[in-house]
Amino acid sequence: MQTGLVHLHNLLRWIILILLLVSIYKAYTGWKSAGEFKAGDKKIWLFTMIASHITLLLGLYQVALGRYGIFTTTLPEGTSFMKDKFYRFYWLEHPLLMIIAITLITIGHATAKKNISAEQKYKKAFFLFLIALIAILAAVPWPFRELIGRPLLPGM
Repeated sequence: MQTGLVHLHNLLRWIILILLLVSIYKAYTGWKSAGEFKAGDKKIWLFTMIASHITLLLGLYQVALGRYGIFTTTLPEGTSFMKDKFYRFYWLEHPLLMIIAITLITIGHATAKKNISAEQKYKKAFFLFLIALIAILAAVPWPFRELIGRPLLPGM
């Protein structure tokens, strides 16, 4: 089960990245065209938020109770997790940046519900989604990252 949850968490990253790129594109084109706000854009933003929240729940489980979770791993005595690059990344840096990114995605989706002009909705959502994308790209354990890297696709 543990391996399956890690693979699902890993696979959902691609779904989030694709949906986030589509959301950024839709927000940018809506902002620059100054058109009416479309229900389809709101749906894409909703799907982006849902996928990110599901991934967050899987990730929080991994941080707490996963193979290298806070409650299932004991560090050698006298070792600080802040000095260990692996545990610092997976216990602090990755979760913190992802929570920030998901918060920005949620706020971006919430702009669709606000009673402001369509241009303001698109502009605000564009910048929130863009910052969220940057945070996610910085926090993903890409394969080229020494010691913390994960494969691009699960099981590879």
